[in-house]
Amino acid sequence: MDGGTTTKIGVSITASDPLIRAGLAQCLDEHQHIETTNDNADVVVVAMDIAEASTIESLRSLNPAAVKPVILVVENRWRADIATAVRLGVRAVLWRHHFSAGAFAQAIRAVSDGGGFLPISMQGALVDQLQRTYREVLAPLDMTPSGITHRDIDVLRLVSEGFGLEEIAQKLHFSERTVKNILYKFMERFDLSNRTHAVAYAIRAGLI
Repeated sequence: MDGGTTTKIGVSITASDPLIRAGLAQCLDEHQHIETTNDNADVVVVAMDIAEASTIESLRSLNPAAVKPVILVVENRWRADIATAVRLGVRAVLWRHHFSAGAFAQAIRAVSDGGGFLPISMQGALVDQLQRTYREVLAPLDMTPSGITHRDIDVLRLVSEGFGLEEIAQKLHFSERTVKNILYKFMERFDLSNRTHAVAYAIRAGLI
């Protein structure tokens, strides 16, 4: 029986085999704070035989705009691009041959709280992919893994420390106009209203 939180987590389950769907739902019966639902689910669970490009793309229709965290229960080996799966909302993967009701409930709680639940091998593969993307794509463009340039971060950090535009320009060896343009483009990109808003956003996003 669950303890702690009193808020129920709504879970929708999709599987081509109705017996598999029923089995997954039954695994949650003893967890009073997790309930299966077809409407307004907090977590989307999808059971599939093979995770490959075509099956991963099918998540688009189940999870428009990747607004809900997805748990995949997969029978066979992973054959899809991990970064694409993450972009489509996948936060947890459970191998069916290692499946347990306890791990299933744990994964649901983890992703509903904004966490993840990936096998160790997939964690390593995802880190490798991120490092390769940074090294081969982002670094040559002077961009960080967050898609923000290093000079954006330098300017925002100095603004957060209370420096004025002229002082920032001197410290970074930019023109004052360049500093203004950097701040303007950053605010425009993320629909921010002013410098204070930009700094607050950068802090929340872990950029500075």
